[in-house]
Amino acid sequence: MAKSRSAAENKAAKAEAKAASKAAAKQRRKQLWQAFQMQRKEDKRLLPYMIGAFVLIVAASVVGGVLAGGGFTMYMLIPLGVVLGALVAFIIFGRRAQKSVFTKAEGQTGAAAWALDNLRGKWRVTPGVAATGHFDAVHRVIGRPGVIFVAEGSPSRVRPLLAQEKKRTARLVGDIPIYDVIVGNGEGEVPLAKLERHLTKLPANITVKQMDSLESKLAALGTRMGPAAMPKGPLPAQAKMKGVQRTVRRR
Repeated sequence: MAKSRSAAENKAAKAEAKAASKAAAKQRRKQLWQAFQMQRKEDKRLLPYMIGAFVLIVAASVVGGVLAGGGFTMYMLIPLGVVLGALVAFIIFGRRAQKSVFTKAEGQTGAAAWALDNLRGKWRVTPGVAATGHFDAVHRVIGRPGVIFVAEGSPSRVRPLLAQEKKRTARLVGDIPIYDVIVGNGEGEVPLAKLERHLTKLPANITVKQMDSLESKLAALGTRMGPAAMPKGPLPAQAKMKGVQRTVRRR
């Protein structure tokens, strides 16, 4: 009896897990469709680029099949071209949607912190290790290159913050390289949309094990402001931030 009940419970658990998986997949498809609809309304070139890429790849596969002599090869190339065309169209959508998101976030308070939180790969991000009352902020990133300080805000206000953070960090990390980046569109600055690419192009100087040790050491430094005082995402310039700025000044 107990064995029968256990088998029934396992069957019910599997059915529940399958239903949950289906529901999650359905939700992802719904979100993707909503994102596509929003991007399509804002980006008039999206559909022409997607359709053009799809048609071009399918046409190339058909021509390739004909030149190969038709028959089995043609029947193989056409479905392959359809799948490849759909994949390229989806990639175009993803790239243009990502570009649109970064364009909207450009210049907004907290945009660099938000971009760092969405980095792909093994990065250890500590937002707001130093900041001013105007939301000029310095964020610390630990990665294979070493320690990277990423600043956002007025260059004249963040440069002293960067110098202070680099100085107090150098006492702990020894010979490990320390880099600094100011996010912006001015001379010597890195645009928000190119921040991730800029970080990944830095040379790999330390191992993942060294990253763990480094993270433990730098945790002792703390921050000049609590991460809770940083906005969780980009804030429009028109947002009322007086209350939050007062919080930062008190810290």
